[in-house]
Amino acid sequence: MDVVNLAVNGTLMRGLALNPNLLGVGATFVREAMTEPSYRLWSIGDIHPAMVRVREGGVAIAIELWQVPAAGLGMLLWQEPAGLSIGKVRLEDGEVVLGVLGEPILCEHQLEITEWGGWRAYRASKSPALSAKGG
Repeated sequence: MDVVNLAVNGTLMRGLALNPNLLGVGATFVREAMTEPSYRLWSIGDIHPAMVRVREGGVAIAIELWQVPAAGLGMLLWQEPAGLSIGKVRLEDGEVVLGVLGEPILCEHQLEITEWGGWRAYRASKSPALSAKGG
């Protein structure tokens, strides 16, 4: 496998703070998509989100799908904030891809932002200036 499809849901997305990490490993944008409705989202210190799969009470979360060279996936993961990892994410069309997920412990005592359905929507709700910076 030369490339891996990777779902990203936060600061790795186009134009946001850590997008250069994706570009730096040679990743290419594929499309915007939604997860199946089985995820919840938290703002971790208002710096980045953490998406967690749940058995009940989940919603569809806005993501971007990127093709990442398999050789760059490890480097990309090392550059992610602590508590984020790579796991399997199911998209609304049933496709299963690798994606960035948060460890449940990371979300403890953090602001749940599931109701916004995605990091960009949450940031836009706070301030147009913050959503433009992505961080």
